[in-house]
Amino acid sequence: MSYQQDLMAPKPEGGVVMLHDISHGPSKGSDSNAPAGSEELARQQAIRQVERRRRFWIGTIVGTVALVIVVVVWAFSEYHNAGGWPTSGFSQSSGIPNVWNYWIIYPAIAWVLLTAGNAWWVYGHKPVSEAEIKREIERQAGQR
Repeated sequence: MSYQQDLMAPKPEGGVVMLHDISHGPSKGSDSNAPAGSEELARQQAIRQVERRRRFWIGTIVGTVALVIVVVVWAFSEYHNAGGWPTSGFSQSSGIPNVWNYWIIYPAIAWVLLTAGNAWWVYGHKPVSEAEIKREIERQAGQR
């Protein structure tokens, strides 16, 4: 069976579906001292982690740009509503001359908290190790 045939699977209707080869690993039959399963699992986990980091940074950049746009819109509208810069401070009412409404802090705080949570998930979340799995199996076996 050729490599090309190995990537094709029969369809129930009689056609052929092309499967994508995303292994990027050593070819079949390559000699290795380590078990292929654990090496492949580690590789897949590393690929997922790289993808999570990329998504995190893209999302953080997009979120930052969106927040900057919202702040600029807020500043223009408050400048127009208050009749100038906030020389008399900030308040909850936007109809007072030279006083700006401070509602912008709420989406900014939400964005910071969501980004911090996402950062913890991406950088602080480690995959389950084989030792943790064995420890849990032993713990559950001891409870029976």
